[in-house]
Amino acid sequence: MKTTFADFELTKQLYSALEKMNITSPTPIQEKSFKPILSGRDIMGIAQTGTGKTLAYLLPLLKNYQYSKTNQPKIVILVPTRELVVQVTEILENLTEFINVRILGIYGGVNINTQKLLVYEGVDILVGTPGRVLDLAIDNVLSFKETKKLVVDEFDEMLSLGFRAQLIHLFTMMSDKRQNILFSATMTDQVDDMLNEYFRNPLEISLARSGTPLEKIYQTAIPVENFNTKLNLLANQLEDKAKFEKVLIFANNKKHADLIFNHIDEIFPDEFGVIHSNKSQNFRLRTMEAFTKEEIRGIITTDIMARGLDIPDVSHVINFEIPEVPEQYIHRIGRTGRADKKGESISYFSEKEIDNLDAIEALMNKEIEQLPFPENVQINSVKREFEKDVVKMKALTTVKIEERGAAFHEKKDKNKKVNLGGPTKRKPPKSKPKNRGQQKQKAKARKKGK
Repeated sequence: MKTTFADFELTKQLYSALEKMNITSPTPIQEKSFKPILSGRDIMGIAQTGTGKTLAYLLPLLKNYQYSKTNQPKIVILVPTRELVVQVTEILENLTEFINVRILGIYGGVNINTQKLLVYEGVDILVGTPGRVLDLAIDNVLSFKETKKLVVDEFDEMLSLGFRAQLIHLFTMMSDKRQNILFSATMTDQVDDMLNEYFRNPLEISLARSGTPLEKIYQTAIPVENFNTKLNLLANQLEDKAKFEKVLIFANNKKHADLIFNHIDEIFPDEFGVIHSNKSQNFRLRTMEAFTKEEIRGIITTDIMARGLDIPDVSHVINFEIPEVPEQYIHRIGRTGRADKKGESISYFSEKEIDNLDAIEALMNKEIEQLPFPENVQINSVKREFEKDVVKMKALTTVKIEERGAAFHEKKDKNKKVNLGGPTKRKPPKSKPKNRGQQKQKAKARKKGK
């Protein structure tokens, strides 16, 4: 028999909110984790991206939530990126529309003094990035004395982004009696080490092993000669606006994302945006909002958008470049095929990227269908500077002395002469008088000589 939200025995307020959000039935991870989280014990949830992890921890937390008059957070939710802070905060606001609860989302890149004032006004549930939460705690603006629940979402991504030190600092500032709810897409060695050191035997709830492909996503790959040819292929495919109606295009770094955007924006002006860490927070949020509302057709981005973000109805994910870390491929393609919908991913790979593609297939234990390069797309043989092989200069060979001419030997022999220094060094210096008595006698002798 299929589980429904009625089996969760939620409050009327939560039922009303879910109904308004048009969420009718729980996902497998929500079903498996609801009662364990409700029990109060530490939880380690391992689930693929796009499986409904956010509601998996929010619903049991909100069911048990009790209003308190204190102004410091009772629940702290840590996420790795600003975009995720905005997304989780928005979901929380929708879920608590009929509940008296104060929610605050904080992240870096904006005025910290403004956020301090918001904390002073009072907060029940805090959502934030580790760095900004720690900054406010060190400044004694945030206190964790009232914190009973700690959620760390995208745990593996936080560690890979270098937040380990901030997380440890925050853990030590909180009460040991808190409940820890941890979610991660993959179980890495770093995650395992942190679990052993800082948490009390958390119950592991695993929905799927790392690397399991999302079956609702049709995956293909196309061999492409180089970067410029990839640009031609991308422009050709995007011509089909009915098919490629809502697209995420992933590059491996910020510079390449900008190059792709500049090319595509000339062909399809105002139809695409670009997001990476060099863009301001306001710019990124405006671009995300425009994409969500379908005011633009696609976003060219880096792996900053590969995790956690729930963007509805993404029709295609295009890997313009193959990620060097195989797990990132899983996170990228997980932006499509969400909820009950199907999605499609297309990966462009050059000869140098074959090993990366092989590693992805090995991780998934699944071959990606390879399509032929379209005949109607022009091949551009010109390589970009970053694609060219680095030519290593050979060490200069020492010429043997006997192979050199007589002039060299003459110069070499000349250089062997001992440098005696200036004129003062060529003549033995006159001895100086050793004491004043000798100086007086010498002066008298000079007078007599005159």
